[in-house]
Amino acid sequence: MAPAHTATTLVAASHGTSSPAGQAAIRRLVEAVARHRPDLAVREAFVDVQQPEVPAVLAGLSEETRLVPLLLSAGYHVHVDLAEAAAASKQVSVTRALGPDQRLVKVLAQRLQQAGLRRGDRVVLAAAGSTDPRAVADCEATARMLARHLRMEVATGYISAAQPELGSAVAAARARIARRRLAGRHARVVLASYLLAPGYFASLAAGCGADIVAPPLLVPGDEPPVELVSLVLDRFTRG
Repeated sequence: MAPAHTATTLVAASHGTSSPAGQAAIRRLVEAVARHRPDLAVREAFVDVQQPEVPAVLAGLSEETRLVPLLLSAGYHVHVDLAEAAAASKQVSVTRALGPDQRLVKVLAQRLQQAGLRRGDRVVLAAAGSTDPRAVADCEATARMLARHLRMEVATGYISAAQPELGSAVAAARARIARRRLAGRHARVVLASYLLAPGYFASLAAGCGADIVAPPLLVPGDEPPVELVSLVLDRFTRG
């Protein structure tokens, strides 16, 4: 892998979504990264759903390039799709996924607070899920970090491909609340959306039965959190 400081091009590779709101939110993040590093050529690419696909973008580059996955955990897309795309060129190296990272935790906490989280609520981290155990481990690490940050218990539920399934995690949290209510205490199930932007998975999370669903890390119409911009650039610099 080439040293990060020799690269002059950053390719920001997200999963891709058919949601116009999600597309716009991720595009604003890429644009913010470009504004913070005007010395870099910043390109947008996608693993699925949208164009241009990662291999097509990389094929058009001849300079030293760092491929930064705009993915929250390192599963199949990072270890296979992006790794294979980078391996086709000696000029391209792939960085780590964005998570786990304390900056993501900070934004998750902000979204929960904006949604009205109260002391005593039950928090469930809603993650996309993966068949790759490394990605699941990344999500569980994020849940532990969020629990420490909030000083509250945080359970994890997965929208796809991993256990516990999100609806089951919400039901388990609600059952714990019901037991506590017998002692005269009241709480709600609050979902922390561990998703980069609005899209299909965010819509599934919204319908999981939680009392409150916090928005994803990127909110359409808002400036991307400085923590996310910093994180993308840090991955480019440090790997």
